[in-house]
Amino acid sequence: MRSISNRRRIFTALLAWVAGAIFFNAPALAQAVPKEVRIGWQKGSAILVLGRRQQVVETRLKALGVESVKWVEFQFGPPMLEALGAGAIDLGSVGDTPPIFAQAGGANLVYAAAMPSAQHAVLVPQNSPIKTLADLKGKKVAFGKGSSAQNVAIKALALAGLTVKDIEPVYLSPADATAAFNGGNIDAWVVWDPYFAIAERRYNARAVADTSDKRLASASYYIAGRDFAAAHPVVLSAVIDELRKLTIQAGKNREELAALAAESTGIDAEIWKTAFARAEFDVVPIGAAHIAQQQQLADTFHALGIIPRKIQVSEIVWRAPAPR
Repeated sequence: MRSISNRRRIFTALLAWVAGAIFFNAPALAQAVPKEVRIGWQKGSAILVLGRRQQVVETRLKALGVESVKWVEFQFGPPMLEALGAGAIDLGSVGDTPPIFAQAGGANLVYAAAMPSAQHAVLVPQNSPIKTLADLKGKKVAFGKGSSAQNVAIKALALAGLTVKDIEPVYLSPADATAAFNGGNIDAWVVWDPYFAIAERRYNARAVADTSDKRLASASYYIAGRDFAAAHPVVLSAVIDELRKLTIQAGKNREELAALAAESTGIDAEIWKTAFARAEFDVVPIGAAHIAQQQQLADTFHALGIIPRKIQVSEIVWRAPAPR
């Protein structure tokens, strides 16, 4: 009888422990699905402009219990990553270089997915005496500090046996670099599409090198807040999946995407057609090649004194949960 009584006491205690665990974790369970998901976007990010218009993310997330999606506009990548690190947004897309600076600065974020980068080029005026990358030595070369163009510039210089110490770097936004390029105040300009296409079509710029050379190519990334990714992996997976499907479909309808991008940015549709004609459209999980590429970039930036400390890119790579 004593053993039966003991078993009953153990069973009763176990039930109480389970009930208590459920009770005390109820708030955490209730938070498994956020009320709102906040996505950072830029007018030049045509896929996110399309997603915002078609509301495919909203539709997918409503089925999971998410009440709303908030789209937060940014002018360029670094401020978006600042907002991500501060928890002001949950997801955004940027080129390869901003995440390196963000991680070096201790930002609380993760790589969520990868996509091919927009085409970049090293541009010079049509009548410039610069014919090769080696001719950039001692010249004023403009690019956005902390942007993907900075990475392309460093890689391009390395192909000619040069470093940033061999040029006069001029840190300019695309808008300011456009004026400097047309005014003859810089010798070369490293920039991405659609500014690459604009410079070609409107200003008769000539490319000394571009990222069709795979030695210069890289990727862009969807970056998520680390806390958001950890707390809501199913929701984040659903957002990435919808953006992947949207991206692949957009790649099959590039003229329509060019028209939408033109409407969003005010940049002529023909320029967007040129940019999209040489673009690749896909979204994939972060793989070993992406990590190696980003690590090489981080190590190069540290060696050049561009970032203050060594970082391990693999430490902030998020893995989607296995489908059930």
